[in-house]
Amino acid sequence: MYCLKTQITKECSKSSQNGPMMKRIAMQSYKNESCNDSCNQDGIKEQIFELRDPSGMVEKGTSLLKKMEISVAEAEKRTGKNAVNMQETYTVYLIETRPVDAASEGTNPVLDSLWKRYSEFELLRNYLLVTYPFAVVPPLPEKRAEFVWHKLSADNMDPDFVERRRVGLENFLLRVASHPVLSSDKIFYLFLTEADSRLKALNATFRVKNPDKRFAEMKHYGDELQSVISQLLRVRARAADRLYGVYKVHGNYGRVFSEWSAIEKEMGDGLQSAGHHMDAYAASVDDILEEEEHYADQLKEYLFYADALRTVCRKHELTQYELEMAVQDLTSKKQQREELATGTIRTFSLKGMTSKLFGQETPEQREAKLKMLETQIEEGEEQVKERNAECDEFVKSAWVDIERFKEQKDHDLRESLISYAIMQISMCKKGIQVWNNAKECFNKM
Repeated sequence: MYCLKTQITKECSKSSQNGPMMKRIAMQSYKNESCNDSCNQDGIKEQIFELRDPSGMVEKGTSLLKKMEISVAEAEKRTGKNAVNMQETYTVYLIETRPVDAASEGTNPVLDSLWKRYSEFELLRNYLLVTYPFAVVPPLPEKRAEFVWHKLSADNMDPDFVERRRVGLENFLLRVASHPVLSSDKIFYLFLTEADSRLKALNATFRVKNPDKRFAEMKHYGDELQSVISQLLRVRARAADRLYGVYKVHGNYGRVFSEWSAIEKEMGDGLQSAGHHMDAYAASVDDILEEEEHYADQLKEYLFYADALRTVCRKHELTQYELEMAVQDLTSKKQQREELATGTIRTFSLKGMTSKLFGQETPEQREAKLKMLETQIEEGEEQVKERNAECDEFVKSAWVDIERFKEQKDHDLRESLISYAIMQISMCKKGIQVWNNAKECFNKM
C-alpha cells in the first residue's frame, strides 16, 4: 500500500505537464486506497461501484437531492494522534442520509450516518475541482474565523464558530447534491455513505500564450467579486463593533435612570420605567448581531464561490496550454521534416553543430529519421485534434455552468441583501419604539 501511495504522489507531481491524466490519477487514488491490498486491480473498475452502490442512487443527469435527504446533524470534538504521533484536538461532523422514497412511502428507515473531518470535505472538493474542471464547484465554509467583530471568538473550537461551520458544510453538501452534474458523481455518493474515503489534491502550473478573452474577463470578475465582498465584510465587522458599543451605552442610560429614580418621589416611577426600557434595548444587541452573522455567512459563501469561479478559469488555461504545447510540438516536427527533406541545416541549431562535429548523415540515416518524423507528425496531428475537441467541450460545458452560477448568485445575493436591509429597518424601528416608550414614561412624571 505504501508503494502504491508513493507512485500516486509521483504521478500527481507530473500533472502540470499531463493535464488529462489528472482525473484518472484522482480516481485511481480513491480506488486503490479503499480496496484491500489483495484486490485484483484490473477488476476494480468493473466491480467497485456495483459492490458499493447496489441501491442505484447515482444516475447520470439526476439530482441526488431528489433521491436522498442529506444533513450534517451535529459536530463533536475529539482527541487523537496525528501523522507524526502527536496528540491533537479536532472536530468531526456527523453526516446523515436517508432515501427520499422510503420517507414518502410512510416507512421510517434507519438513517445512514458517518463522521467526517473538515479536511475530508476539502479532499472531496479538490477531487471535484480536478474531475469537473468546467464546473463552478460550491465552496466550503471558512476553515478559520475571518471578518468577525472583536466581541466574537476567532477560536476554531469555539462552539458558535463550529456551529456556523456545521451549517456551512451542510449547505456545501446540499449544493453539490443539487448540482446537475456534480450530484451524479459516484465518489461523492461514496463520500456520503462510506466512512473511509480518501482523495488526492492535484494542481498544475502553466502559462498560456493566447488566453480566451471571455475566461480572462471572468477570472478578473472573480477577483473583483472577492475583493468587493471582502471589503463589505470588513465594513460590516466594523459597523457591528460600533453598534455593539452604542447599544451597551444605552445600558448606562438604564443604570443612571434607575439610580436617579431612587432619590425622586414624584418622578421615580417614570424614571425607573424608562431605565427598564433602556436595559432591554441594550440587551437586544446580542440577538441582533447573531442574526447579522447569519447574513455575513451567506456573503462569505460567495467570497469562496469567487475562488471557485477563478479555479474554472485556471482549468481552462490549463486546457488551452495543453493545446498550445501540442501545436508547438507538431510545428517543430514539421520543421524538422522539412529540413531533412531539403537538406537545409541551420548553422546555430543543435543539428548544425552535430553535423560539424560528427559529419553529415548518411542517406539511410536520413530516410529512417524521415519515417520516424512522419509517424510522429501523424500522432501529433491526432493529438492536436483531441486537444481541440477537449478544449471546445470544456468551453461549452464551463460556460453553461458559469451562466447557471451567475443566475444562482444574483438570486442568492439579492435575497440576502434584501433580508439584511429588512433586518436593519426592523432594528431601527425597535430603537424608535424604545425611545417612544421612554418618552411616554417621561410624560407621566
